Amino acid sequence: MARIVTFLGKGGVGRTTVAIATAKRLAATGQRVLLASLDPGPALGMALGMTPTCDPQTISPNLDVIQFHATVLLERSWEEVKRLEAQYLKDPFFKDVYGQELGILPGMDNALALNTIREYDAQTTYDVIIYDGRGDQSTLRMLGMPDILGWYLRRFRGVFMDSNFVKTITPFAQPIASAVLNVDWGGDWLSEPSNDADNMLEKGKAAVTTPERVLAYLVTTDAADAIATAKYLWGGAQQVGLTVAGVLHNLSPDSSSATTPTMQADFNPLPILSLPTCTLDPATPESWQPLMEAVPNPLQATAVPQAVTIDIAQKTVKLFLPTFDKTQVKLTQYGPEVTIEAGDQRRNIFLPSELRGRPVTGAKFSESYLVISF
Repeated sequence: MARIVTFLGKGGVGRTTVAIATAKRLAATGQRVLLASLDPGPALGMALGMTPTCDPQTISPNLDVIQFHATVLLERSWEEVKRLEAQYLKDPFFKDVYGQELGILPGMDNALALNTIREYDAQTTYDVIIYDGRGDQSTLRMLGMPDILGWYLRRFRGVFMDSNFVKTITPFAQPIASAVLNVDWGGDWLSEPSNDADNMLEKGKAAVTTPERVLAYLVTTDAADAIATAKYLWGGAQQVGLTVAGVLHNLSPDSSSATTPTMQADFNPLPILSLPTCTLDPATPESWQPLMEAVPNPLQATAVPQAVTIDIAQKTVKLFLPTFDKTQVKLTQYGPEVTIEAGDQRRNIFLPSELRGRPVTGAKFSESYLVISF
């Protein structure tokens, strides 16, 4: 398994440059690194002095580069869907639909990118995967996808399985399914096909919420809108359980000081690292050296507040929600889960068995923490 590192921030603050420098630094220390970009434009290739493709290319020792193209990824994924359909159905009906004719729907590129990262992570070829995505809410929603999809499967399957419709058709459905499919599902045949999906989603959720597996850095400049965007994305990252390890402050040529006390207060308790202004030349590897030495080593990230802490003895759930105040946070409870809404995102917290079924008895917002009592 690889350590996955991504960067969040407003467009134009230098996220791609920082991602490249981080990849170069780690590769120079002997780490096997894959630099993956979601942007199909020419910026990455121009910065590296090469033309990246949808397959990994080695550009220096220990460093491979890949540029995701959604159409290519969709075509490959569709072929896998058709292969599975042919395996389970005697008369596949997707066989005459071709990946080359499918269009990309909004949000599909993020889902395809996440699945591709998962596949490269599973290959154990790389120690670190640097993901240069859009760095905005779409990246956070992409990383939160395993949790959200898991909730949809869990919630709707439960409603479906408890319905009178399922209770009525169950005695007849298995023989019919066996006649249509070339495999025999025994036992709880309605829920069994989703077990693999459940396991994959749970692994994805666990990876995103584990700092040793997935980590993010905020990137900003001195501009007020860049700082505000970084703060907003920091709060949003907590909603998907993503650990933010620090702030990378890209200095402009006319910056009078590295980091102001106001910026330190804005991002407390995150460490802030100022990056030098460099003139980078793809044909001159030495030009990258100052930036490579300045970017942090994500493998040595210091401890930061956990997104969620559950204390069964105290019967509390504690959420770290920086940059939000109590007027921006909404708490609701339905059944065994608690839903937190903040920053245009919702997070469903599936409570442990000791707290499941207990009603919320109180909630308070203090010093960036939401503390829920049961």
